[in-house]
Amino acid sequence: MSKKTSSFAALGGLVYSTDAGRHCPDCGQPQAACICSQSQIPAGDGIARVRRETKGRGGKTVTTITGVPLAEAELKELASALKKRCGCGGGLKEGVIEIQGEHVDLLLDELIKRGFKAKKSGG
Repeated sequence: MSKKTSSFAALGGLVYSTDAGRHCPDCGQPQAACICSQSQIPAGDGIARVRRETKGRGGKTVTTITGVPLAEAELKELASALKKRCGCGGGLKEGVIEIQGEHVDLLLDELIKRGFKAKKSGG
């Protein structure tokens, strides 16, 4: 038999086990099986805001989409679909979808077509 060790957080929840490794402090499941981060929908008013940005990007234009009321996994899928629709690159950073180039009108139409409340933000 192997010796099992575990660490407990200040409130008494399991955070690490030698059997399964790190555990989620919210649900107590191993990190690989945790469903907390997947099911959390960011708080907000439910309106996706689409804006064009150039600041801090070396003069390159990027279209950002914030406030989309989706969980992380679904947000990744949406970002991928929007990148394909625009035919360009981009990514997902901290809940913000970034699409390379200026595609505000195209993305607004696409989000509305997919059933989201979307509006143009900024100038």
